[in-house]
Amino acid sequence: MKLTIVGCSGSFPGPDSPASCYLVEHDGHRLVLDLGSGALGALQRYTDLRSIDAVLLSHLHLDHVADVGSLYVTRKYHPEGPLPALPVIGPRGVAERIVTMYGDSTPAAMSEIFDFREHTAEQQIGPFTVTVMRVRHPVIAYATRVEAGGRSFVFSGDTGPTDALLDITRGADLALFEASFLTEEVAHIVDGAAEIHMTAAQAATQATLAGVDSLVLTHLVPWNSISAIESEARPHFDGSLVIARSGLVIDV
Repeated sequence: MKLTIVGCSGSFPGPDSPASCYLVEHDGHRLVLDLGSGALGALQRYTDLRSIDAVLLSHLHLDHVADVGSLYVTRKYHPEGPLPALPVIGPRGVAERIVTMYGDSTPAAMSEIFDFREHTAEQQIGPFTVTVMRVRHPVIAYATRVEAGGRSFVFSGDTGPTDALLDITRGADLALFEASFLTEEVAHIVDGAAEIHMTAAQAATQATLAGVDSLVLTHLVPWNSISAIESEARPHFDGSLVIARSGLVIDV
């Protein structure tokens, strides 16, 4: 599998990256995991938007779904005519969320462009076996495991540390885990945010406990430096450690 980091900025787009978006390719098929703020423009650097087989949304916060509305425009008003309905798979209420966010449509009209579906525990999309598991966030949120060609990786989505993330990650070849915070920030974060995201140290610890050999840290809030994120994570993980950046391509 080929994994391209389209957007890795946490909570809002940064100067060097859109918000959450990942392109997964194998055997001529393409999945998009999340399509957050600013991601659709960058995604076009790596694939024709008409070639996407499905969009999977980890949860329904704007930094993970905002550009689904723009994707609707590209598919509805394409000069070759409306494209076939694209599976958009997410948590309960995904259709209502996208319709409300877009604002100028109805569920019936949008369903001509998007085939809205809710996550199931496991499903097959082309060559990809996709498994999801509920994780720790204030809204319904899922970690996603993608397997194809005898290889696998797990995208944490947004979550605090949780045994569910360990369970879905064990045996995977690579962990793509969020690292929103640094430990020194946590004491200053209001409204319990420290319980719904991971620090770089926590993400690295979770990867170690899950037994993976490779870790990519993502969902990086722009005010934190890459060097600080890496320095905090490194003591807690002995394998291959990479800090995500927009445009990074990984052979899983």
